[in-house]
Amino acid sequence: MSDTQTSSVTPGRIMAAEMAEQPAVLQRILDEGAPKIREIAAEIAARNPRFVLLTARGTSDNAALYAKYLIEVLLGKPAGLTSMSTTTAYGAKPDLRDVLVITVSQSGGSPDLVASTKAAREAGAITLAVTNNPGSPLAEVSEFHIDVLAGPEKALPATKTYTAELLALYLFVEGLRGGDGAAAKGLPELAAGILARQPEVKALAERYRFAQRLVITSRGYGYPTAREAALKLMETTYIPASPFSGADLLHGPLAMVDNVSPVIAIVPDGKGGEALQPVLDRLRGRGADLVVIGQQDQVDAASAGFALPAGVPEEVQTILEILPLQQLAYEVTIARGQDPDAPRALAKVTETH
Repeated sequence: MSDTQTSSVTPGRIMAAEMAEQPAVLQRILDEGAPKIREIAAEIAARNPRFVLLTARGTSDNAALYAKYLIEVLLGKPAGLTSMSTTTAYGAKPDLRDVLVITVSQSGGSPDLVASTKAAREAGAITLAVTNNPGSPLAEVSEFHIDVLAGPEKALPATKTYTAELLALYLFVEGLRGGDGAAAKGLPELAAGILARQPEVKALAERYRFAQRLVITSRGYGYPTAREAALKLMETTYIPASPFSGADLLHGPLAMVDNVSPVIAIVPDGKGGEALQPVLDRLRGRGADLVVIGQQDQVDAASAGFALPAGVPEEVQTILEILPLQQLAYEVTIARGQDPDAPRALAKVTETH
């Protein structure tokens, strides 16, 4: 029986299996991938790029946003997310000499990613592809390539490739500044502990079985998690989920939150969480149904939540924060009688131009 046929008998079987692989994938990157990542980082660091541009779509775009925070906070270099259509549709030819262009893609097969990376290299950029496919067209047109070593991913919602991208990008940025990536050492064990708490997430999922919409918010390193959680929920449950930076939420969208509005807040343990506190106060003041993914004291002050391990450096908490939210998307989808392995109207490789 094929994977597709089995999936129709047991909805979500493939996604569940791939979520469960994540501790092993993270360990594989630390054991097998880290030396090559450090080597590439050292070679690029020696060329001293003046700033960094990040190119991606979908889930990988959220991983790229995480890298943007890392680059700006840890390296003090300006970093931006590119608009691919400026080159692929409008034919712009920017001067990219001494610029590092990082293209993040699970498959490495989308034509616009390949075309924009090829154009960036021709414009003088240092090009780095971060993919789960070393034989992809994207890897071939890039000067450097990092394999995230996640193994084949068959479920349409990306789970293990996302956390693999996050860890690979963290190790790469650490390598650029000559760091050893020690903050990531305990992540596989911590990830396994979080994933083992799925019954907690299943209970939490009952809150959203009949939800009409969701607001998801965070700040700092947690903001990419908010965006990725919203994407996972929308593509599996079909619930409209709006991700906002906490700062942006206060600039108008807060008006749509009332005393029955479900809000999920990702509260990092560090400066991002501190910056989010005024937002949490406003949400509680409006009587929102507030669920917190964060430290136990933050969970206790909310309607409900999921407590994350304490003492993890903020710059790698992102890799753990998404895990219960992946499980939440899975559990809500199952509760709504749908199959998270095969969301409607989606393909595993999205070919944008």
